[in-house]
Amino acid sequence: MPGDPVLSLVGERASPETIEHIKEQIGTDKNFLSQFAGYVGLLMRGDLGRSYYTQRDVARDVIEKFPNTIKLAVTAMLIAVPAGIVLSVISARCYVSGTNKKRFLGEFISLISIGGISLPVFWIGLILMYIFSLYLKWLPPSGTGDLSFLILPAVTLSLPACASIARVSRTIILEIIGQPFIKTARAKGLKERAIMFRHVLKNAMIPLVTIIGLDFGSYLNGAVLTETIFGWDGIGRFTMEGIIKRDYPVVMGCLLIGTTVFVLINIIVDILYHYLDPRVRIGESYK
Repeated sequence: MPGDPVLSLVGERASPETIEHIKEQIGTDKNFLSQFAGYVGLLMRGDLGRSYYTQRDVARDVIEKFPNTIKLAVTAMLIAVPAGIVLSVISARCYVSGTNKKRFLGEFISLISIGGISLPVFWIGLILMYIFSLYLKWLPPSGTGDLSFLILPAVTLSLPACASIARVSRTIILEIIGQPFIKTARAKGLKERAIMFRHVLKNAMIPLVTIIGLDFGSYLNGAVLTETIFGWDGIGRFTMEGIIKRDYPVVMGCLLIGTTVFVLINIIVDILYHYLDPRVRIGESYK
């Protein structure tokens, strides 16, 4: 990034001696390779460095703020996953019903899903803040606290995930409904509800788990825009503040922690495949 973190600390009117002194203190007077080697040495000792501005340990700050991000991400997914699956099931069943009225409802749900994916998160957040905080005065506009502070950012964060889950699930469900084993289940006299829950949704779990895992992993990295708009004290807002201030230890620490969490979530998703899909376990029968 362009700019010098030292100038952000002391201002452009500071004397050259003061600037050089602060550069020596934070280590930016050294060349790139020396700074990189020094940072790798810190990482080998489990140290993420210290903030240029607060001189606080970055790892400790991340540990303090990460539970808030987990709370926001979990709440958002608890809203998005059931809502997305329900919308996808309704849309798919309306589409295969054959009646124009129900097909219109299915297409309307698909249109809402496209809108949820397309609309910017910051715009949705500001609209919700205006309606429920400034106009109706039901919820606080920003801050970190109890459930009343959590509702607006969680709903804002859940809408894109809900829309993507509904859109992808609808396509998968329609594909599964057209399979021969579904026709066989209908021929045996099974009710549509039983077919949907026992056969369709069960076979749709693999792609659904993939989407849910990717969204949840990205949210645990910190929902930068959502946390910044609503003043939620998580690692997303912490990262944004570090970027604006050019506080490189903070930015690097958040990115490293976020990358590690994302990789761990993907590993957990891969492990879940083993239990959800019998085809993954097919090799065990030959041992």
